[in-house]
Amino acid sequence: MNPSTPPARWLPFVVLGLGLTAISFGAIFARIAQAEGVDSLVVATWRLGLAALIVTPIALLQSRRDLAALSARQMLMALAAGLFLAAHFATWISSLEYTSVASSTALVTTNPLWIGLASFLLFREAPTRMMLGGIALSFGGSLLIFWSDSQNAGAGSDPMFGNLLALIGSWCFSAYLLIGRRLRAGLGLAAYIWLAYGVAALFLLAASGLAGSALSGHNLAAWAVLAGMALGPQLLGHTAYNWSLRHVSATFVAVVTLGEPVGSAAMAWVFFGEGFAPLQLAGFTLLLAGIYLAARGERR
Repeated sequence: MNPSTPPARWLPFVVLGLGLTAISFGAIFARIAQAEGVDSLVVATWRLGLAALIVTPIALLQSRRDLAALSARQMLMALAAGLFLAAHFATWISSLEYTSVASSTALVTTNPLWIGLASFLLFREAPTRMMLGGIALSFGGSLLIFWSDSQNAGAGSDPMFGNLLALIGSWCFSAYLLIGRRLRAGLGLAAYIWLAYGVAALFLLAASGLAGSALSGHNLAAWAVLAGMALGPQLLGHTAYNWSLRHVSATFVAVVTLGEPVGSAAMAWVFFGEGFAPLQLAGFTLLLAGIYLAARGERR
């Protein structure tokens, strides 16, 4: 297909559906890897490290000049973006050890709210009424999730801590997106992905070493899941979202991403038997409605 020729009208929707399905498997793969004895930091390290390795030849072939011409400012931005991306995956994947897949994925996708607040605090961009309504709904939904999980915590579990880790993961991802937007403006997609994933993987590699986590010696099932995380959620999922942004509105893509916690929760019910408590379901619904309003209310 000629790059200047628009794709068939249905194709972006199919691509978005495939991307959403791939990303929804992220939490499931992480849980399986943890059950196989892989430390959460190591799961995050291999997810980003393998993705960066796969992208390396593409980035070098397509964006060699961009990478060779990086300024000191761009390098610093890449380091900062990679640090926040590493912290996002480290905290979010760790949260799955303590709380349900539904609560974790719902809370970690609240980044439109934090980006809206950061835009007001840092850049004095006044939030729209939709954004304010979204923040209010999401805050109420988050409180219900925290309350429900605190009342239904099983022996040896700590869902409150897991929920907090998921929220911290969302804050870190918001910071990554704010920095990444500026860095992405001067780079091709392959170069940007390679830098962001590669720097994040190096930070996670250092953290795993400091924590004494085993990077190797895992069984075949664990390696298969780790490779699946790099190929599916990380590369196929996010690449599908990025490609679709050229053909449908950013708001529509943002709304589609709300399917991630829904898809992950459904898969967790199938694979792990995780159901919803009534209050948790109410909070889940309020939170998704709030994220939707925030995405609709985000200023260009």
